[in-house]
Amino acid sequence: MREKTIIPVLVSLLLHQSRADQVCVNISEYNLNVTVPYGHMTEKRTGEGAECENDEEECFFQCVPTNETWFHGSFGCLNCSVTNGSYNITVYTIHGNILNTVCYHAHCREDSILPLIHRLKEIDDAQKELGELLYIRDSCPSLFRTSYDIKKVYVILEKQIIHEIMNMTEFEGGSSKTYNLKYLSVNVSKISDAVLNVSEDMIPMKAPQLWPNNDLSVPEVWIPVNALKHIPQEQRVIGLVSYMDPSQFQFSTEDFRSMVLRIETLGESRLQNLKPPIQMIFRVVKPEGNVSQLLCRYFDEDNGFAWKEDGCETEIDPDQVTCNCSHATPFAVLLIRTPIDGAHWKILSYISYIGCGISLFFGASSLVVYVFNRSHKMDTSMSIHVSLSGALFLLNSTFLLTEWGPTVEPDWVCEFIAALMHYSLLCCLTWMAIEALHLYLLLIKVYNTYYKCYLLKLSLVGWGIPAIIVSLSLSVKNVKQFYGVTELTMSDTNQTNSICWITDDTYFYSLNLVYFTLIFIFNSGILMAVASSICKMKKKLKTNSKLQASASRKSKGVPQRFSASCQSGLTLLGLTCLMGTTWGLAFLGSGYVNYAVLYLFCILNSLQGFFIFVWICLSAKKQRRKEMEQKVSLITAVHSDTKMD
Repeated sequence: MREKTIIPVLVSLLLHQSRADQVCVNISEYNLNVTVPYGHMTEKRTGEGAECENDEEECFFQCVPTNETWFHGSFGCLNCSVTNGSYNITVYTIHGNILNTVCYHAHCREDSILPLIHRLKEIDDAQKELGELLYIRDSCPSLFRTSYDIKKVYVILEKQIIHEIMNMTEFEGGSSKTYNLKYLSVNVSKISDAVLNVSEDMIPMKAPQLWPNNDLSVPEVWIPVNALKHIPQEQRVIGLVSYMDPSQFQFSTEDFRSMVLRIETLGESRLQNLKPPIQMIFRVVKPEGNVSQLLCRYFDEDNGFAWKEDGCETEIDPDQVTCNCSHATPFAVLLIRTPIDGAHWKILSYISYIGCGISLFFGASSLVVYVFNRSHKMDTSMSIHVSLSGALFLLNSTFLLTEWGPTVEPDWVCEFIAALMHYSLLCCLTWMAIEALHLYLLLIKVYNTYYKCYLLKLSLVGWGIPAIIVSLSLSVKNVKQFYGVTELTMSDTNQTNSICWITDDTYFYSLNLVYFTLIFIFNSGILMAVASSICKMKKKLKTNSKLQASASRKSKGVPQRFSASCQSGLTLLGLTCLMGTTWGLAFLGSGYVNYAVLYLFCILNSLQGFFIFVWICLSAKKQRRKEMEQKVSLITAVHSDTKMD
């Protein structure tokens, strides 16, 4: 027997492309299908929202209730008229037998959904208002995951509705009442004087249980008695809200390990600066290892919309986490990566800025050295070194501007700095790969290494490929904004810092991380091959020197070997800096805090410009000495020929 699904007929419509006089509705497989001459839409009854199949974009639609109903398996067409409302909202008026029904349709975009959320304030019934708010979120899940403004408005309005529910609750035959909705449950309790006349300092409060099988996830809550005694009895109403879906509170990359629990008081009364504090016991299993730790956090709705730790202490047991907090707000247990100590963070910041300043100076000096040595016959290697130095100069310059950019108007200044920094970063990585390729041709391949317009081709790759990537990213600005102001949050203090950089984390990791990883693997392979080649040459030279020493019966012994080892080590260190393999220390420092790796990473990479300057100077000195020897040899040869004549 087929089960009937009652769906209000007027829930049908919609697609602003259509201007037809009729809309046809088909209810099958428990889904509502709406067909118009220029499109098709399906609303899934599984709670996944609506799918506008005509343009494959999420959409929202809603109709004024009607007494007419259709059943599973029904099909029919209705007369309607279509008008364009404000904020890209299409209004459909369906002409019924008794009353006309008005329906609203909009695509899931900020400029359309925000007005719809604000319009909910006109609804007098708080429960219905909250249900409609949840329906809007269900209709546009992608928008609610990615839009900061939508989440912010949603959280503010939801809190207001919860207070309306608390205010309108009538306690008939009991001291509490529970309201269950799809993703949250609200338990409103009235605390009488008799409840507070106890000898204990704390009284238990029952957090609402949304589903029968989620009892283990509901925390135990204890409220201090002295805090409640200061509230007049007529206003002594406490609201506890259990959230099974924490996505509305996910403004960054929080990893929730418990349900979110909201504690609210009626009216203007607020529970804060509590002694003893509110105690909440969450049943959460302690993670293995020392990479991350469980910490109690509260959601700051008044300043920053971020999870913070002020006033909250965490007690961790093997199978539960106890949160002691001195105020009432939304709470949760988050899995937090072990933070860097504040003192170390400050030192590392100073090292980075000072190192970048030094590299900036010596990067400019490298260009000066190159210009003043242009009269000499410079080899291709020198030009490649200078190109890498120029890319690092550009990167260090834009890095020092990233915190200044957000303070400047107009917005395009910060976008330009972010795009330029991304371009310079990609240039640095590309020129490091070119350094490795050139070294391979010189030391490994050796023969048949002449290429026509070699330096020009390398320059097109080194400066051109990053330019293409950044240009493509900027070209889709109207569709997706990749550059601009982004917020960095310190995990231990929750302090935010605005910088000009890539705004999309997925784009950042999918492009930059993959690009760097491929170049790092390539350069590391070349470095190992070069190190092996140097060791072979050193072994051969050592064998020859032994033969010579045996013939002459003279040997300088240990000092010579030590000098040769130092020279080989310095050569490998210089090649490591040239090819950027020191950047690979980032892999060793990921996942846990290793201060030795962090300090090495900051020192070596922030001073990379200085190391390259030293390498360029030594290369220029070597080149001049070589040219001088060639001149002396030429003069000697000419002088010998003259004597013979």
